Amino acid sequence: MAEFLKGLKANYTVSAGLCMALGLVLLIWPGTTTRLVCMLLGSVLLAYGGFQTVVCLINKEKTFFSQGMLIFGIVVAVVGLWILLRPEMIIMAVPLIIGVLIIIHGVHNVIQAVELQKEAYDKWWLALFFGILTVIFGGLLVYNPFEAAEAAIRIIGISLIYDGASDMWILSRVFKVKRHKEKVIDAEYVDLDD
Repeated sequence: MAEFLKGLKANYTVSAGLCMALGLVLLIWPGTTTRLVCMLLGSVLLAYGGFQTVVCLINKEKTFFSQGMLIFGIVVAVVGLWILLRPEMIIMAVPLIIGVLIIIHGVHNVIQAVELQKEAYDKWWLALFFGILTVIFGGLLVYNPFEAAEAAIRIIGISLIYDGASDMWILSRVFKVKRHKEKVIDAEYVDLDD
């Protein structure tokens, strides 16, 4: 069980660290990062769709499946081309997607805070506060219509940095409580009458 918990802690720590690193990149280079991701995504979809279309056109066997793959290839290529020509449409969808993910993280943090309260951790309310604040950050990204995509991306960067940092803090509290509880359970019985 101890090995499982160590692995879980390592996974959460790496995940939180990556979240903070991505947030920092988005905070420093918001426009460049999103345009680069959109161009990369558009190029990959266009290349894959084009390849799929060519393979289906060359294929002499015309089955229902191959016809479906031909249509799929054309649709994917068109979507890739659309992303390359209109990356701002994808950029505007990013705050919504990231906001939903941050809300999910915040709800998870609230659940962990409730667990800390059940374990009688004194400062469980602080973990609850961080979890609720995370949900609010995510909600701002989902519901607040930003005029400038770069401002939204910077807010995402700040939210990701905060989300990663709060995850690390909450995780450290959860493992501190678990270690304390294990020490109490593992304590040896000493007979004072001897």
